[in-house]
Amino acid sequence: MSHPIRIPSLQSDLDASLSALRADDAPVARSRAVVEAALQDGKAHYGINTGFGALANTSIPAEQLAELQRNILLSHACGTGSPVPPEITRLMLRLKIHALGLGHSGISRETFALLLALDEHELVPYVPSRGSVGASGDLAPLAHLCLPLIGRGEVWDARRRGPTPAGPALAEAGLAPVALQAKDGLALINGTQLMAAYGAYVLERALVLRREADVLAGMSLEALQGSAAPFDERIHAIRPHVGQGGVAANIRSLLEGSEILESHRDCGKVQDPYCLRCVPQVHGASRDALDYAVGAIETELNSVTDNPLVFEGGDILSGGNFHGQPLALALDFAAIALAELASISERRTYLLLEGHDGLPKLLMEDTGVNSGFMIPQYTAAALVSENKVLCHPASVDSIPTSLGQEDHVSMGSISALKLLQVLDNVEQVLAVELLTAAQALDFRAPLKPGRGVHLAHARARQEVIHADRDYEVRRDLDRCAGLLREGALAGAAMAGGVELL
Repeated sequence: MSHPIRIPSLQSDLDASLSALRADDAPVARSRAVVEAALQDGKAHYGINTGFGALANTSIPAEQLAELQRNILLSHACGTGSPVPPEITRLMLRLKIHALGLGHSGISRETFALLLALDEHELVPYVPSRGSVGASGDLAPLAHLCLPLIGRGEVWDARRRGPTPAGPALAEAGLAPVALQAKDGLALINGTQLMAAYGAYVLERALVLRREADVLAGMSLEALQGSAAPFDERIHAIRPHVGQGGVAANIRSLLEGSEILESHRDCGKVQDPYCLRCVPQVHGASRDALDYAVGAIETELNSVTDNPLVFEGGDILSGGNFHGQPLALALDFAAIALAELASISERRTYLLLEGHDGLPKLLMEDTGVNSGFMIPQYTAAALVSENKVLCHPASVDSIPTSLGQEDHVSMGSISALKLLQVLDNVEQVLAVELLTAAQALDFRAPLKPGRGVHLAHARARQEVIHADRDYEVRRDLDRCAGLLREGALAGAAMAGGVELL
């Protein structure tokens, strides 16, 4: 059986799976033998010797079966819109190979071998992102993904700057198009690999980002001289949501050894605003939601979502494993969870600018002639507002297709596309908090924050410096977003011995 795929080790797991399949394609061969036998039994088998969708009752003569499979790629390659990013397209290709390699699709070994060769030569198909309704699989995107197998369609050029015709690219790599056999075309385009690839790609980054969000909350709490009391373990033990307890533990670790906390321990402040006090509850809920989404996507990554399905003993069964509803709901939920990390982050940024407890307003001494960090908060507010629109769930919609045969669809591809935009927006909002929290912490010197916060702050200052007058902020925001994407803040704290979940 193929190597199982897990999101935290996504690429290495796929490397292992595809390596195993290059060495031994026995599951593919076994399932193909079932299809070959079915072609001789005189019965109708959906998509093998019949038409597709609303044409399922149309029998196809043996001499037209190859044309049928070729035509399904050509007719379904009707996607539109901006392309799927090449890194996600390659992930789609690798997930398709992994799923076919589980041995329940009946694809021919020749076609499967060429798929492996596309990956090995890093020939990444050019796939328009729009056109899937997320039910009979991601039909249009997967048709574009697989057109190069027959010498049609396009692949990304070597620098990933644009599309180039697939035929010449195959020839340059020493590869030749394949003649599709019965069931091949259908096996190629049935599946949820667009949705699954977007989900895996975003969630792999989200698992890094959610820990960075905890670090940022710790930085802002220290800069604002907030209270550590709301993170007391006893509070969270009597409301034992897993994510909530984990976030509270992270904040306690980050604050350990704080001189800033000690300096205002007896200040008389009773309670902090929710964006500080309720970090465990808000960040924790997002953690739990993301864990749910990870579980759903990981199940899908290791599933067969073709139709019909081929089983040992000769059975070929039609079902609905291609339906994207499990992914659509999970991807919508993940978008909401990520958006909330940005929403509460923007509120912390706003507090940092207000001039509380000795911080200069707008985080600069000489404001008036300088606007300070006023406008980065505008950017964060705009992105948070945009996320509110993007988080409307696509999965609550359905429009019948295939002349009513496919009368309920998931729209999960729309969930997937929106999720990536939400993630990008969240990274930028958190970048604004990093920039402002680092600036604010500078004003607390010579008092030091907790060890974890201190290490994270020092790491940030390797990329962006304190500002004492207005400057072009965009490049610093890009640098901050890059640090968050790498997990650099938590990484610095953990390298210094701070335990983070």
